[in-house]
Amino acid sequence: MENRELTIPALATEQTQSVRITRAAAKRSDAAVAAEQQPPAKKNRTVLGEITNLSKPISSADPTEPGKPRRATKTKKSKKAVAKPECDEKRDADSAPDDPQMCGPYVPDIYAYILKMEVDPNRRPLPDYIEKVQNDITPSMRGILIDWLVEVAEEYKLLSDTLFLTVLYMDIFLSLNALSRQKLQLLGVSSMLIASKYEEITPPRVEDFCYITDNTYTREEAVKMEADILKSLKFELGSPTIKTFLRRFTSVAQESYKTPSLQLEFLCYYLAELSLVDYNCVKFLPSLVAASVIFLARFMIRTKMHPWTSSLQKYSRYAPSDLKQCVLILHDLYLSRRGGSLHSIREKYKQHKYKYVANMPSPPEIPAHYFDDIRQ
Repeated sequence: MENRELTIPALATEQTQSVRITRAAAKRSDAAVAAEQQPPAKKNRTVLGEITNLSKPISSADPTEPGKPRRATKTKKSKKAVAKPECDEKRDADSAPDDPQMCGPYVPDIYAYILKMEVDPNRRPLPDYIEKVQNDITPSMRGILIDWLVEVAEEYKLLSDTLFLTVLYMDIFLSLNALSRQKLQLLGVSSMLIASKYEEITPPRVEDFCYITDNTYTREEAVKMEADILKSLKFELGSPTIKTFLRRFTSVAQESYKTPSLQLEFLCYYLAELSLVDYNCVKFLPSLVAASVIFLARFMIRTKMHPWTSSLQKYSRYAPSDLKQCVLILHDLYLSRRGGSLHSIREKYKQHKYKYVANMPSPPEIPAHYFDDIRQ
């Protein structure tokens, strides 16, 4: 009898729990059906139209934003989310001799190949194409467009590799073709469309890029511009960018670290993206910009230590004196002494997932002796 009295309440409890579970499942099912029937949320659209010039050149620290396009809607994310580091390459075979995925034995050959690619004239924009080719576009218009494209990349959750390729495609096209300012936004979204197809697993559709411009351009216009860009690129889409070299240099820069530094990696990504908006950085090779980014990031994190090492000089093939001009431009960009009116990249890297690297303090000047060449 005791066993029976103990068993019946237990059975009743199990039945009650079963009913509750069934009801909860039904509620979840109803909620899922209702969610499917609701129309998808619309993204804010932005019309750049005739991109106006800034009252001052992009190199000025102008706090105002004339001609600044309306921001694209940003997707909300968890505050505690931490972006996964993208530095996953080793600098030579000794770094991971037992890991075939790192392709250690082939690293020197791969690196020699991309170094050769980056100096190929067909894969490089003219360093002064705005002065020589363009009649209706200025450096500040270019900066406004790239600043907006950073927001578009965030909106569609595109890889940073896609952003770097987008800017490269734009610069090469503008080196070969004069373009009116009314078509500059079309060039930007069409370049990002091509880069997305090359880099992304699921790239946005043509209609998505038209929509984000408030349908200023038709699908046919976007496809036509896409074809024109591909012809200008001669269908050579896999050119190395700053990000290509930054992965390798970042691993070398952390050789003395016990564990990888996310702060250093994110700061490097931030400085590299800042270089995109400044027309004066077009003249530098991607490998030189990447090396300059490492130099400045190491200086900002450890100001009392020399930011360059013999290993970095060996693997980057740049001495500190080679980097001086680019480093000083990047430092001015970081301190908003250049491009101060463009905020998308700065706001992006003020987030927790990027370790707030845009808020890091930096000395106003870099000691001159840091640019003296290192003895091997």
